[in-house]
Amino acid sequence: MARNINNKCLQCRRAGEKLFLKGERCLSPKCAMVKRNTPPGVHGPKGRKRLSGYGLQLQAKQEAKRYYGLQEKQFRLTFVKAAKQSGDAGKNLLKLLESRLDNAVFRLGFAISRPQARQLVNHGHFLLNGRKADIASMLVKPGQEIKIKKNSVGNRYFKNLSEQLKKAERPSWLSFDDSSLSAKVLHEPKDDDLPKNIKVQMVVEYYSK
Repeated sequence: MARNINNKCLQCRRAGEKLFLKGERCLSPKCAMVKRNTPPGVHGPKGRKRLSGYGLQLQAKQEAKRYYGLQEKQFRLTFVKAAKQSGDAGKNLLKLLESRLDNAVFRLGFAISRPQARQLVNHGHFLLNGRKADIASMLVKPGQEIKIKKNSVGNRYFKNLSEQLKKAERPSWLSFDDSSLSAKVLHEPKDDDLPKNIKVQMVVEYYSK
């Protein structure tokens, strides 16, 4: 399975904004965007180049792709699926991306970042409706239950789980039960649950050429 092994802090500096790829570090003074908010490379301190219309669309697509931790082929196929649905293609795209199992795990607070959430899912630490779910791209549906496997609770990745769960800002479409460490999908992500920092219209324009 392909994965992005590029330096995460450099990806944020190249995008010019925080993509929250390193969990709590992104909220601390150690964040690269706090310490050195310039593009990577020797020419970075000179400032950012003025981009053409196509350049802005490409940049928006790259930022969205890195935000959710997807490779180009996977991101493009998700857009194709969103474009075939009725309604706004941009909102459909974000709803599909938000409904991914790895993103749901991150939103619930089980992981400190989407890359970690993807790893935890791939390693088989979660159940979906009582069955092992180890495919990060699975789409969760209304009525389904997401739960940590009983024998995974003691795993070293979950040693600070209680603190993580307290800090989590969960969207309205996910309901969490502290006593059973499980969550239920109430409905599809609504417009208010979608990230506001993604220039989704430019992403649509990029793929519509």
